[in-house]
Amino acid sequence: MNPSDAALISQAVAAGDPAAYGELVLRHQSAVRQFLRHLARGDAALADDLAQDTFVQAYRSLAGFRGDSGFRTWLLGIAHNRWRNARRQQRPQLPLDDPRVPEGSVPAAAANSDLRHDLTAALRQLSPDEQTVLHLGYQQGLTHPEIATLLDLPLGTVKTHLTRGKAKLRELLAPWNPNT
Repeated sequence: MNPSDAALISQAVAAGDPAAYGELVLRHQSAVRQFLRHLARGDAALADDLAQDTFVQAYRSLAGFRGDSGFRTWLLGIAHNRWRNARRQQRPQLPLDDPRVPEGSVPAAAANSDLRHDLTAALRQLSPDEQTVLHLGYQQGLTHPEIATLLDLPLGTVKTHLTRGKAKLRELLAPWNPNT
């Protein structure tokens, strides 16, 4: 049976067990990297650097983890802060377009590729906050309160970003819905 995150945190902090922290990293590294790649608009190198910084910072701060939220939510909060700091240091800021799908290009003729292209283009038209909240809710599976905690936003603001983002996507992707 696998120990819980709380048990691993306790082992890592109380006993100074690096293997326990290593297990936490293995459990959560995919979610952290996926979130950072989303924020970095597909820049895998930047996302991986920020993920490494995230886990180093989390290790240093592990004794201060209070458990008010899930460990993954706490990690994603650190990752978000690392990304914001990196973005502030970069001039100009990260581009909004996805480097994997050039503007105006259409991938292969398959319907899934077309839908993926249209979805990418539609997501670009959302505000960065709407994109991030949608990603955290639907890609990372976080609850509204977890997103609010992670982004340090009021719960109502998170719900507004979700509602507006979904409405915009619904309108932008209406041609894919035969019932509209």
